[in-house]
Amino acid sequence: MNGSTIIPSARYKDAHAAIAWLCRVFGFEKRAVYDGPENTVAHAELTLGGGMFMLGSVTNRDIVTKTSVALEETGGRETLGLYLVVKDVDAVYARANEAGAEIVRELMNPEHGGRDFACRDLEGHIWWIGSYNPWETQG
Repeated sequence: MNGSTIIPSARYKDAHAAIAWLCRVFGFEKRAVYDGPENTVAHAELTLGGGMFMLGSVTNRDIVTKTSVALEETGGRETLGLYLVVKDVDAVYARANEAGAEIVRELMNPEHGGRDFACRDLEGHIWWIGSYNPWETQG
C-alpha cells in the first residue's frame, strides 16, 4: 500500500462477541485476533473490501484505554462516526434487524446519493451503513 490511510477502532466489553456480531451482521472478515488475559481481546483486525476496523477489550491496560472512555461513560453518545460502504444495504439492514440491532435511522435514499440506514451494534456503537461511496462519486 502506498500513501496514508485511516483505520477506525473501538473498544468493547465483550470483544469476542462483538467480533462475531460484526462478521455475521455487517460482513466483516477476521484478519487477526490476539487474545488477552481473562478472555479479552488485546487487538483484533477485521476487514471488509479494502477497509479495516480494529477493536479490543475495554479492560485492556494500555495507552488506548488510558486516553479513551467506554461508550457507556458518554451516555451512549458517540464522539466519532463510523460509515460502512456496502453493496447490498437492504441485506445488511435485514441482518441487523434479525440480530436485534436498534435502528437509529430507517432505510432511506439521501439527496447525495445511494441508500443508507443507521443502527447500534450489540454494545451500542452507531454504524451508518450505506451504498454511497464518495471515492466513486464526482462532486
